[in-house]
Amino acid sequence: MEAPGTNAVVNTYENKRNRLDLASVRKAIAGRTGREYWQSLEELAETPTFREFMDREFPREASVMPDGVDRRAFLKVMGASLALAGLNACSRQPNEQIIPYVKPPVELVPGTPMYFATAMTQGGYAIGLLAENHMGRPTKLEGNPNHPASLGSTDIFSQASVLTLYDPDRSTVARKLGSISTWDTFAKWIDILVNGEKLADGTKISKGLRDSGGTSIRILTETVTSPTLQFQIQQLLASMPGMRWHQYEPSGRDNAARAARLAFGQLVGIQYKMDAADVVLSLGSDFLTVGPGSVRYSRDFAAKRVPGNMNRLYCVEGTPTLTGAMADHALHVRPSQIEVFARAIARKLGVDAPGPEVDEPHRKFVDAVAADLQQHAGSGIVVAGDSLSANVHILVHRINEKLGNAGKTVLYTDSIEADPQAADQTESLKALVRDMKDGKVELLIIVGGNPAYYAPADLDFSAALDKVAHRVHLGMYYDETAERCHWHLPEAHYLESWSDALAFDGTASIVQPLIAPLYNGKSAHELLAAVAGQPGNGYNILREYWQKRHGEQGFDAFWKTALAKGVVEGTTLPPKPMTVRPDIAVAAPDAASKDGLEVAFCLDSTIGDGRWANNGWLQELPKPLTKITWDNAIIVGLPLAERMNLSNFDIVEVTIDGRKVQGQIWIQPGQPDNLITLSLGYGRTMAGAVGNGTGYNAYTVRTSDKLWFAQGVELKRIGNGPEMARTEVHHLIRGQRMEALSEHGRHLVFVGTAQEYAQDPELFKRDVHLPEHEMSMFKSPEQEHQQQWGMTIDLSACTGCGVCTIACQAENNIPVVGKDQVRRGREMHWIRVDRYYQGDPANEPRAVHQPVACVQCEKAPCEVVCPVGATVHSNEGLNDMVYNRCVGTRYCSNNCPYKVRRFNFLQYSDQKTPVKQMVFNPDVTVRSRGVMEKCSYCVQRINLARIDAKKEGRKVREGEIVTACQAACPAAAIAFGDIGNPDSRVAKDRKDPRNYALLDELNTRPRTTYMAKLRNPNPELEAIPTNGSSKKPREH
Repeated sequence: MEAPGTNAVVNTYENKRNRLDLASVRKAIAGRTGREYWQSLEELAETPTFREFMDREFPREASVMPDGVDRRAFLKVMGASLALAGLNACSRQPNEQIIPYVKPPVELVPGTPMYFATAMTQGGYAIGLLAENHMGRPTKLEGNPNHPASLGSTDIFSQASVLTLYDPDRSTVARKLGSISTWDTFAKWIDILVNGEKLADGTKISKGLRDSGGTSIRILTETVTSPTLQFQIQQLLASMPGMRWHQYEPSGRDNAARAARLAFGQLVGIQYKMDAADVVLSLGSDFLTVGPGSVRYSRDFAAKRVPGNMNRLYCVEGTPTLTGAMADHALHVRPSQIEVFARAIARKLGVDAPGPEVDEPHRKFVDAVAADLQQHAGSGIVVAGDSLSANVHILVHRINEKLGNAGKTVLYTDSIEADPQAADQTESLKALVRDMKDGKVELLIIVGGNPAYYAPADLDFSAALDKVAHRVHLGMYYDETAERCHWHLPEAHYLESWSDALAFDGTASIVQPLIAPLYNGKSAHELLAAVAGQPGNGYNILREYWQKRHGEQGFDAFWKTALAKGVVEGTTLPPKPMTVRPDIAVAAPDAASKDGLEVAFCLDSTIGDGRWANNGWLQELPKPLTKITWDNAIIVGLPLAERMNLSNFDIVEVTIDGRKVQGQIWIQPGQPDNLITLSLGYGRTMAGAVGNGTGYNAYTVRTSDKLWFAQGVELKRIGNGPEMARTEVHHLIRGQRMEALSEHGRHLVFVGTAQEYAQDPELFKRDVHLPEHEMSMFKSPEQEHQQQWGMTIDLSACTGCGVCTIACQAENNIPVVGKDQVRRGREMHWIRVDRYYQGDPANEPRAVHQPVACVQCEKAPCEVVCPVGATVHSNEGLNDMVYNRCVGTRYCSNNCPYKVRRFNFLQYSDQKTPVKQMVFNPDVTVRSRGVMEKCSYCVQRINLARIDAKKEGRKVREGEIVTACQAACPAAAIAFGDIGNPDSRVAKDRKDPRNYALLDELNTRPRTTYMAKLRNPNPELEAIPTNGSSKKPREH
């Protein structure tokens, strides 16, 4: 974390700020009527600094580069874009030979990408992917439509994983005691240590650890679902019965596992049929963006957010999440109170659940939720978050069983995760640490992960690790754990190695590589084969396992099909009937103090548990609700901030059981009173040039008995802190003219209810009066070409996850600019996701997300002001950029009412280093300093489809062009196609009564339009206006 006063940025809005006056916020709330939306507390309070910032002609362009920039600041400014290539003086470059094809493969056509099915694991679970390959280089990842966890979509981590592939900070060589060594040297050493030394004739001349049954050998992995890896470990355990295998994941699902063992007597896999659920109750679960099935659940949930048969979502949670933002009714309480609500709802449904009653203001909520679930018995879902206690999970199993949801919308299967010897991962890690401290471990093999960084603080894993005689670490980075090990081996990226993994429903996928290891990496399979004394390559190990499992007959055809489709047919686990044991008693929880402070730990929404810390795309992606980049904040609510006189970015100290951590404050609308949220994943010291020194390390105060929640917490203000790089005040569609338009019923966001819409389908047109052919000073473009492209975005489906932003960045060679430049408002993302709040920030405000890119105006204000014709209109309706004409006047940006154009103030992209060029999409020009850029509707994909159609003498078919954002969107909220084709989805959407154009009153005639957001509130909790009501639709 930066110390106060070290911020070098000058003359920006952020650094000229005054402390936020929370009394002004309260006054603004009290003075507002109607259903207005706002984006930041500064805007709500209309602080002088905010007004000054908005009054500038060029708010994000007025600052200048500071004079003194040291080496550290230089690396930060260049960010991950430079880190892709690295600095030749700072990193060892891979030994590469460039050899031209003498006879290229028949299937390889220059300029035409090839796609290969593979899979990536996150938390052990697989998501199926299609890797786009250009001349042997993977450059982009799409979802595999054949894979049940993907259905063709992705999340931010799979999109950004290609950047990690080319990260020069990855470990490049094997190291022994910090010195460079080789894999062969290690393989010989481990073979002698484990199996003993032998002469050439096989005569054994020394004993190995195997001879004592492997009692002093331990293997530590993260969550494992790989059938091949599990088979290898089981073979080792069988040959060395004394050996122990431990699994630990900082975001492990221990509570769910404990509950399953108690409720069913065994571990189970759980699946939710979101597309069949009419009512969903989420108890502390962010199921739309977190977890093994989140991409699939997002798609299935969105399929029910349509008029006519719309589902209803209730959320009871602590820290606001994206799932809570999508809820029709969300209640934010301290984590200790979530179980109270779960028990109260269970009792209403006839489930034995002793415990205190909820507070009087919330009883109506409990009654309404219980009644709605009862009314939709068999078509509802109750889901509990992994952070909640085993008791809550047991209650949820009982509720779903009582309502008849089990077997219909809630499916149980055999466990997907490998079942190690310990009861759960935390207990497994504790047992390992005890053995290490007691001197029982002679050889520890750490396969992936970084336990020295993320292990619970009370275990003191690093000190215990130092007592192990032989320590081996396999990882992609020489990180905090590698530093403390005798041997470190570079791990191959999943796009460089063979493996397999299971999806959330048990479906197996083959992970096949797209490129040879860039940094001499080895897979976990190859490491364990060396430990077993049977060294081999990953392909042979994997193929041999599946050949034994399938059988010899027909194996070649089976293997080719599995590789081509990306899934192994017939491996999906069938549902099985499960009944909660009737003798399981769920004891009442201890009474929690209503006045004391509580802490909640959560995974960072962009960095996860810390493994993505060196990924510049994810560091610079604004967090969906706070819009902070490059840092994590200590999150508090408005009431607590008022009582302690805290303002955004103040430095505070949090103390939990004597352990302390310091960070900067962020006041989050909707955060419950007396709840402090600490975000995991930051504070790294050996992540790499991008990830080092960002944020605070919350793992230092996280203990094994308080992995997710802690009480008895102290909070103390230390002083003022520097501005964090946030984007919520950047590129606002504001100004005096916009304020005047708003007063006349012209708005940016339209939100209504399903009931209102059913009564009046013209709900969102009622206050809009636009002549069909309004006069304009801009010339209408010619539309003689047969096909005209357009896009629609359904706000009812959009969760605000940001995967569209990352997918666009990967597809279009958008650079990372670094924390300093983001502070200045110079981030280069072509798609921003605006987040609006409605209501009191201290009392359950509602959030709405709106992705905004260039809307491709038919009468574009940017085109008429460009003095060199660098922005022009195509005959297919696109507002195109001609980069080599642009001279950087920025007139177009100033004249754009949507604030979607991005200017290269500095040379952000490295266009010289060969390794850097490996991640670039060769179909997209890499821009240089002084050039303006923006969304192009992925024109390179349009061109490719047009060429194919022309060769076949036909039009481009519906669905043949899929933009990067459209392909990635888990909720399928984005549609693209020919607006002149009445059968296209985009044409149908544009005729829908919910469709509207952003700032349509300006007569720019955008090609990108929006579908108004619909909610489905419970009439018992929210009065629904009748058709004749004078109330306006929810709008801004």
